Amino acid sequence: MDRLLSMRVFQKVIDEGGFAAAARALDMSPAVVTRLVADLEEHLGTRLLHRSTRRISLSEPGDAYLARVRAILQDIDEADAIAHLHTQELSGELNVLSTPVLATYVLAPLLAGFRAQYPKITLHVQVESFEEPPVEAHDVTLFTADEAFDGTIVARKIASTRGILVATPDYLRRMGIPVNPQDLANHHCLELKGGIARHRRWHLRNELDLNESIDLNLTPVLSSNHIETLISATLDGAGITPCTVELVAPFLASGDLVRVLSPWVAGQLHLYAALPSRQYLPRRTRVFLDYLSEQTALLLAGAHEACGGQCQ
Repeated sequence: MDRLLSMRVFQKVIDEGGFAAAARALDMSPAVVTRLVADLEEHLGTRLLHRSTRRISLSEPGDAYLARVRAILQDIDEADAIAHLHTQELSGELNVLSTPVLATYVLAPLLAGFRAQYPKITLHVQVESFEEPPVEAHDVTLFTADEAFDGTIVARKIASTRGILVATPDYLRRMGIPVNPQDLANHHCLELKGGIARHRRWHLRNELDLNESIDLNLTPVLSSNHIETLISATLDGAGITPCTVELVAPFLASGDLVRVLSPWVAGQLHLYAALPSRQYLPRRTRVFLDYLSEQTALLLAGAHEACGGQCQ
């Protein structure tokens, strides 16, 4: 007996309301449908259906069995669909919107690899800043948000990272090394508008003691909505900047920047991919999200390895 086939036939008999209707839906003869259900009942040693000349109905064991059959067949179909993603060539257009920082440091390094794996998918990448993700206009919208994000949009979390405080060795020789977070009040602090530090209120958290945190009201000597400007100013010795590990890892590895106030971190950021809808998601969108998740994890791991103990 082909048990999987028998299970599908049993489910179809219930869904169609009878053996004859199930036979038509499955393109089988009524005799074959009847035999498969009977074989299943014999295998299980119980009656699944009550039969009469006018209708069929589930027995108590049949009702319980059907619930499990539905779940099992759904899992099998989903597993088949996942396998098909890797065997069928995908094509079509994918419209992606990204913030400038993510486009430069996360998305751009992954595009060549994605195109090599899925050469018939055409990517259209639009880069712009936005306050609220305009999710309806694009297949995927990439943005970052802090741990307080509780949006009503459909969004898949791709990765998480955290901000650390960095400065040049020359700046620290001139201004001194801060020993505790309160010392930042006596330093030149740089701030990303709309980034980790908001409205002159810096929330710092001790990674070694998650219950220990502090809020600082600081007046930055420089603020900008352009992270490259802040990194460049920091490299020139302008002050101390909170920045995500991945963006400053090369400078930490080279010694151009050093981390200050470890193990304190300046917030946590999450990378999200917002979607127009959770239903009817095209397969090309699914494989893009999976690829983005996998490769971003590798990028983050590489960044942490590059900066060594300073990122721990």
